Amino acid sequence: MRGRSYEGRPRNVDEIDARRRLANDPGLMGHKRAIRTGAYVLVVRLERCVNLQVGKLGRFMFAAGVYAYVGSAMNGLDARLARHRRREKKLHWHIDYLLRHGTIVNVLEFESSDRQECQLNARVREGWNTEHPAPGFGSSDCRCTSHLHLLPPGTGTSALRP
Repeated sequence: MRGRSYEGRPRNVDEIDARRRLANDPGLMGHKRAIRTGAYVLVVRLERCVNLQVGKLGRFMFAAGVYAYVGSAMNGLDARLARHRRREKKLHWHIDYLLRHGTIVNVLEFESSDRQECQLNARVREGWNTEHPAPGFGSSDCRCTSHLHLLPPGTGTSALRP
């Protein structure tokens, strides 16, 4: 069945593409701000160890430390990042469960109209020599082992600039 899901969100790819074209065409919708799309890395600090049930994915022990989560926002980068920063929200994505216990300390944005989440995820893994504390975290729709990375102590996030 085609149509809209709750809260007016599009249900299919054609509707998403049409909405993006309208928002980015100044002749059609010049009064609206263009929707930025792309991928991002949330750098999250956990002050203490937490044993956490992550939705249906399972229960994991997350050590205190700094984590990098790679996500995509093909329907709007600004809205997705604003949602991640909100403390009060419905638990939907795997990262929502972790953010209840951690603090976002940095955000790296990679603006693009193409899906580059998995390529960025590989760059994070290789560039920062990370561990995957929760297999399947954030990667239920791709072949990546995980989109959550535990960073080695002392890792600087400037090595992965857009």
